[in-house]
Amino acid sequence: MDKRSLRRGRGADPLEAENPIAEHRIPGRRRVVIVGGGFGGLATAGALGGSDVDVVLIDRRNHNLFQPLLYQVATAALSPADIAEPIRRSLGRFRNIRIVLGEVNGVDAAGKRVLLEDGSSIDYDQLVLATGSDYNYFGHDDWKRFAPGLKTLNEARRIRQRLLLSFERAERMPDGAARRALLTSVVIGGGPTGVEMAGAISELGRFMIERDFRAIAPEDLRVILVEAGPKILAAFPDHLSRYAVDYLGRIGVEVMTGHQVTDVREDGVMIGEAFVASGSVVWGAGVKASPAARWLGLENKARGQLPLDPTLKVEGVDDIYSLGDTAFLKGEDDKPLPALAQVAKQQGQYLGRRLRDEVRLADPTPFRFRNRGNTAVIGRNAAIFDFGRWTLKGRIAWLLWALVHVYLLINFEKRLLVSVQWVWRYITRQRGARLIDETDPGSAAPTIVSVRKPSSA
Repeated sequence: MDKRSLRRGRGADPLEAENPIAEHRIPGRRRVVIVGGGFGGLATAGALGGSDVDVVLIDRRNHNLFQPLLYQVATAALSPADIAEPIRRSLGRFRNIRIVLGEVNGVDAAGKRVLLEDGSSIDYDQLVLATGSDYNYFGHDDWKRFAPGLKTLNEARRIRQRLLLSFERAERMPDGAARRALLTSVVIGGGPTGVEMAGAISELGRFMIERDFRAIAPEDLRVILVEAGPKILAAFPDHLSRYAVDYLGRIGVEVMTGHQVTDVREDGVMIGEAFVASGSVVWGAGVKASPAARWLGLENKARGQLPLDPTLKVEGVDDIYSLGDTAFLKGEDDKPLPALAQVAKQQGQYLGRRLRDEVRLADPTPFRFRNRGNTAVIGRNAAIFDFGRWTLKGRIAWLLWALVHVYLLINFEKRLLVSVQWVWRYITRQRGARLIDETDPGSAAPTIVSVRKPSSA
């Protein structure tokens, strides 16, 4: 007799059925299915943990990820394991929650089933769609191959791989123009991700070149931040945006506002009509909603997001809720809620509490977002904070940014590890994750032999 049979025979959790997707149902118990294990999905599941509701969380990845610090993985400040944790570890203490590793490709709202890519399905009583967002390449999805964004660990590792390889190849490049091309990084998009990435690349490169390389010089390094709009950090007040531009300029980042990228290639980008040869390109120029709206036939509403009522229920669809980047909901200022981790987390906690029992589920109390402030880090000792009525910038804002991000990390172990590494990095300026995977040719820096402007855009 196997261990599973023994557990069932000794009165173990009735969810431990032969079917690994847990199709066995306990009579009289509701099932809440959550699609997505990000901030919102985890917060919802956590609020439902230990209740008399059967919960199934589905995600195509086996880990939750603290995306705001992905840029530090991409620039060798942190290792992937520092900001990620297996979902089973995060929720394993709750016996009423089952984790399913799978790719959702549709929802049968009439039959109350979630459809998976492998042909299986999972039925639900209430469904929560927390599928997040992806970068928008504005009809040029082929650019993604050469300009990865920062949504997954794989993308962060690809960026790190290409950055580090560019420095190594530049060290051996006799041709000056080709060497400078390899040491040129272009970051597309002037939002928080782009600003954080540009500042981190510049600080990483200048320290590494000065300390660890012999044939290349810090003045060979070039970091360009390209923004199509009139200013970077458009969601922040003008004086904070100007502060960011000034600080980036002091650490060697060229900020190009009002410029549009018209092509991205393996060896560089077209900025307007000018070609810039580069060793690495990073994309951070806007996001698009997940396919969740298409699953429900609502893709032509609310900018591709799911339109919600004030209780986070999808409008016009029974027993389906949504939150985070997947959802469209206006705040008290009549503006759409921003795509921030704090929004998704607050929504998940609110929705989880409502879904715990039928009484709360019928409660019409609307969701209310409590703004904890919007922030972006620009570089060492430099960050900005916008609290609405008042703002912060500089060293104090940087310390507050660090405290907030450590607090938001998954558990005490991660908080301790990241805190120690940040303190050590601040003292020594060393980056401990500067590893190049020699078995990953897909992330290699381009081979630049000579640099010339193409004959046409």
